[in-house]
Amino acid sequence: MNTILTLPTAISSFGASVKAKLSNPSATGEPEDQLRAPFEKLLADMAELCKLPQNAVTAVGESSLSDLKTRPDYAITVKKALVGFIELKAPGKGADPRKFKDPHDKAQWEKLQSLPNLIYSDGNAFSLWRDGKIVDAIVPLAGDIETSGSKLQAPARLLNLFENFFLWKPLPPKNAEELARVSARLCRLLRDEVTEQLALNNEVLTALAVDWRKLLFPEASDQQFADGYAQAVTFGLLMARANGIELATGFDRIASDLLHTNSLIGAALRLLTEDADNRDTLKTSLGTLVRVLDAVQWASVSKGSPEAWLYFYEEFLEVYDNALRKRTGSYYTPHEVVGSMVRLVDEALRSPRYGQHAGLASPSVTVMDPATGTGTYMLGVLRKIAETVRADEGEGAVSEAINAAVKRLIAFEIQLGPFAVAQLRILAEIADLTGAPPHAPLRMFVTDTLGDPDDDEAGYRASWHALRSPARMPTRSSATNRSPSSSGIPRTRKRPRGAAAGWKEQTPPRRSSRRWPTGCRRRNGARARTANTYAISMCISGAGPHGRCTTITRSTRPASSASSPWRVFLEDPVSRKCAHICGRHATTSG
Repeated sequence: MNTILTLPTAISSFGASVKAKLSNPSATGEPEDQLRAPFEKLLADMAELCKLPQNAVTAVGESSLSDLKTRPDYAITVKKALVGFIELKAPGKGADPRKFKDPHDKAQWEKLQSLPNLIYSDGNAFSLWRDGKIVDAIVPLAGDIETSGSKLQAPARLLNLFENFFLWKPLPPKNAEELARVSARLCRLLRDEVTEQLALNNEVLTALAVDWRKLLFPEASDQQFADGYAQAVTFGLLMARANGIELATGFDRIASDLLHTNSLIGAALRLLTEDADNRDTLKTSLGTLVRVLDAVQWASVSKGSPEAWLYFYEEFLEVYDNALRKRTGSYYTPHEVVGSMVRLVDEALRSPRYGQHAGLASPSVTVMDPATGTGTYMLGVLRKIAETVRADEGEGAVSEAINAAVKRLIAFEIQLGPFAVAQLRILAEIADLTGAPPHAPLRMFVTDTLGDPDDDEAGYRASWHALRSPARMPTRSSATNRSPSSSGIPRTRKRPRGAAAGWKEQTPPRRSSRRWPTGCRRRNGARARTANTYAISMCISGAGPHGRCTTITRSTRPASSASSPWRVFLEDPVSRKCAHICGRHATTSG
């Protein structure tokens, strides 16, 4: 006669099975290993009690990788969709990871608390965690699995815990700030998993790290590569969702579809995830990223406003790695200040000295931002051009003017995260101004502005060419710009000797001109005016305890500044406020 499955019978069977395992003198391995087979049977029983179809729940175990801190014991799928993870501990350790004393267990919890659906259990107690926060309370069993055997009992709320776990579905983030927090936690988990695998000398990832250094950042450490990998993949998936690409189709299809709309991000995503063994190695973080971000509804997040992404990367870094935020100076200028600075550059271009009556909208003006961040200055320039053309020629002329201007806007960024956000914001702004995507590709490049323009291009795999070419393009494309140009507003930081532009420290000055447009040369890190080319460089400086606000021009400052635009800028209360804010971060953000 078949026994009807109930919660008491399931727990009784679990207790008897575990006691037999633990008391067997021939048992080998760690105590938690003896829990695995009985736990898998309990998991199947709980799925049946939760009314799930037979064989709908699959537990993928990792029995040989117990030393990994970023890999839970089980990944659980329901109807082939990843729903969460389970981590088993030795009986007696408890189910509250916040109270663990063992260094390995504590370090593991630091990593795993980024997961959105996770069960901890030592067989005697069960707990459910989401994003590092406990759901309800720990559920203890009545008795002890080492001695109670078939007399083991459980409260009814244990079934509620498993039902809650099995039925989990990712909730679509409601706004950009919430999306930043969600993606940052999972990006951090991916970074940690890459770092861990590099320490174990994973062959595929080690080879990728070597190519990464040859491609973009020769001095990058393993940790910096892991950071670049994690951000490239995370923001690649975000860009895919922004373009309506379903992530459940798999990385190969995602990268292929993304290449049609964003060649650089698509190429980076393809190169970093093309190896199946690599994807399997990082399946905890990659699988969770895909599952969670696939729920993102882009229109609901952005609500049709490009400004929704203004501080997205700052908010992302605050959760992901606040120390990295400080180290990279990722504090972006408020759009009110950007508006003032763009207006002043426009006024300067219209002055008799430059004679560009259309200001930034003039076809002979090229704008370059050497550290574009999330693209706020480029957005300001586009809006100023649209405003000028709308006033001079009418609304009908704006679309053509913006598409022409796209060819004259050049932006460099060293980090793939803010680069992706910048592209997202600028493409959204162009679509808002013209009603369609731009006619020409954006001239935006992932590159180190201070990098060696003569570095050796040999030695990297041919498959990296799609990513390498855009990174090298600024040297060639800039050389064709001979007309008056307005430089984007550079935000610079003091770096220790050797931390950046090491080639510049040890190279004769004659080489430095190859990075800049014809007619310009670098002088102490700045651009100087020569021949018929002009460079206007404006910045907010927080130097000194008073956080003074200054604007700087090279060889272009009027003899008298009493009535100049620069004087107006210094008197602008919004600008003074920003200068005060920047002053507090002067040592890190410049």
